[in-house]
Amino acid sequence: MFLESKPHINELIERCKAGQRKAQELLYKQFAAKMLGVCMRYATDKMEAEDMLQNGFIKVFQKIADYRGEGSFEGWVRRIMVHSSIEYYRRHHKMMQMVDMEGAGHEPSVNAAAASSLEAKDLLIIIKALSPGYRMVFNLYAIDGYSHKEIAEIMCISEGASKSQLSRARAILKEQVLKMDNKRYGYAG
Repeated sequence: MFLESKPHINELIERCKAGQRKAQELLYKQFAAKMLGVCMRYATDKMEAEDMLQNGFIKVFQKIADYRGEGSFEGWVRRIMVHSSIEYYRRHHKMMQMVDMEGAGHEPSVNAAAASSLEAKDLLIIIKALSPGYRMVFNLYAIDGYSHKEIAEIMCISEGASKSQLSRARAILKEQVLKMDNKRYGYAG
């Protein structure tokens, strides 16, 4: 029986399409930890990310019949999680569209050694501190690989606003990296 051995992903997908609860549970267990990481990038805290994850998996199971086996299944699930997370955020928070046209072109340079000395957890803390609009555009573009056109459609903003928010997010992140680096090495700043 498939309880003992780990079923192949395609077998799990087919069983999920047939509505088998045990297969859904196994699929959830296989992808939940990774997808929680995706949701954490869009959530304000872990509890909210867990809600986003649950909503995302509900959509995965509702739409699993639409998966045609083209491309990676994990990529397909990730895309649903991103869209579901943004939809959840929009529904539960007043989305502030911050576009700072002044300073959008001014980006301080970052020393490569300073950036490489940061640990991933430090960078995640800095990204989490961005305003919601900046954080979502940054995540969608720099981490999830969406184009500005796709971001504009997802977030109901213009492509120009997406570009501006990404530019400002990068500038803020660079400033914060420099501040952290200066603190780490005792420089005034």
